[in-house]
Amino acid sequence: MIEVSVDSIRVSLMSAHRIVVLKEIGSERYLPIWIGPYEAEAIAMRLRDMEVQRPLTHDLLFNVIGEMGGEISRIVVTELHDNTFFARIGVQVGHETLDIDSRPSDALALAVRAEVPIYVADEVMAEAGITPQPDVGEDSEDEELSAFRDFINTLDLDDLPLQ
Repeated sequence: MIEVSVDSIRVSLMSAHRIVVLKEIGSERYLPIWIGPYEAEAIAMRLRDMEVQRPLTHDLLFNVIGEMGGEISRIVVTELHDNTFFARIGVQVGHETLDIDSRPSDALALAVRAEVPIYVADEVMAEAGITPQPDVGEDSEDEELSAFRDFINTLDLDDLPLQ
């Protein structure tokens, strides 16, 4: 399993969905997961330490687990099937660990509330993880821009006709 953290939440310009971006700890590999707007807000609000007057659904679930003697121990994004991610919530109750099926968005909303580790299965990260590539043309672009700047600097703006 690979430990990750919530890197950011991005807004899709094409739909009402959001993308939560998980970042591998100690690496530049990322895992983007589409989530709904309500789950995105629940995660973002907690990450920003925003207070609400009444508990949101994820706050309620977190409180119920605690009141029943449980403690969330970890979140794992376990599988990817047909472009759908699956997750499990680890809940410690006494000497027993429960492994509860969940959507990743709900599991992540709980993880940020409980401040527990988030993991991604190796095979999920291998299949869906992305590593940004450095800009290959960066040097050539600088050279092209440099030539353009030299051209602009040689222009005599006083000779241009007035409109």
